[in-house]
Amino acid sequence: MKLTILGCYAATPRTITNPTSQVLEIRNRMFLIDCGEGTQVQLRRHKIKFSKINHIFISHLHGDHCYGLIGLVSTFMLLNRTNDLHIYGPKGIKELITLQLRLSNSWASYGLFFHELESKESEIVYEDEKVQVKTIPLKHRIYTNGFLFIEKVGDRKLNIDAVQEYEIDQVYYQKIKNGKDITLDDGRVVENRLLTFDPEKPKSYAFCSDTIYDETVIDHIKNVNVLYHETTFLESEAEKATITMHSTAKEAATIALKANVGQLILGHYSTRYESIAVFKEEAETIFSNVLLADDGVDFEF
Repeated sequence: MKLTILGCYAATPRTITNPTSQVLEIRNRMFLIDCGEGTQVQLRRHKIKFSKINHIFISHLHGDHCYGLIGLVSTFMLLNRTNDLHIYGPKGIKELITLQLRLSNSWASYGLFFHELESKESEIVYEDEKVQVKTIPLKHRIYTNGFLFIEKVGDRKLNIDAVQEYEIDQVYYQKIKNGKDITLDDGRVVENRLLTFDPEKPKSYAFCSDTIYDETVIDHIKNVNVLYHETTFLESEAEKATITMHSTAKEAATIALKANVGQLILGHYSTRYESIAVFKEEAETIFSNVLLADDGVDFEF
């Protein structure tokens, strides 16, 4: 599981920082999460192939989380994209994008599908044989969701020494990895446990975008491997965090602690602070496993 931070600062773009956007690679799937201004430039800068992005998840319709989307959709068209593109976001996102396309007389040459969200309960919004994605209802000034990405249990790992010892033909390898026993030519049945190792434990990633401190989120992210949680302010500005419906570093750490997550990544920093190191210092007074997101940083788990 690899996470690339394209942008992780709040509000307006600057020459040295970018608003929220990140790419999650999980089980050979690539998902774009939020799409603030400058996202496509950051994608190019970090050599992420546009053609691999087939699913985009937008947490809410504030500009620093979605104003880069129309540009990316348009660039896909200019690059003669043929793959379908699926966009998951709050109700209204279809109108937001299609209005701009219509007024500019620019229509996608590829399949453009919108999955508009309005439920205030967690729901599955994407699922295939390897990954499931669920919404995480958040509390912000407008309708907002986080997203929970969960790996499904993979194939069992082939014990190649055991397989060769029993002289099993390669044509049966996938059947073995699927957990099946094997019948040898002499009629003996070899149990799967003798031919395989347990698969890797599935990983999970929770993205919690703009939100006030809200303990109801804990049930949705319990025991996740990695939690990205917004930390717009420090505790010294807790009152402002409440008014604007954002979180402090201490509050994000408290959520991580109560949810028993494996790793906390902080992001969505207000640009009023000279250094983001202070966010980590504050969070570590509550929760020990803290990492700082920053533009261009990769995390591998």
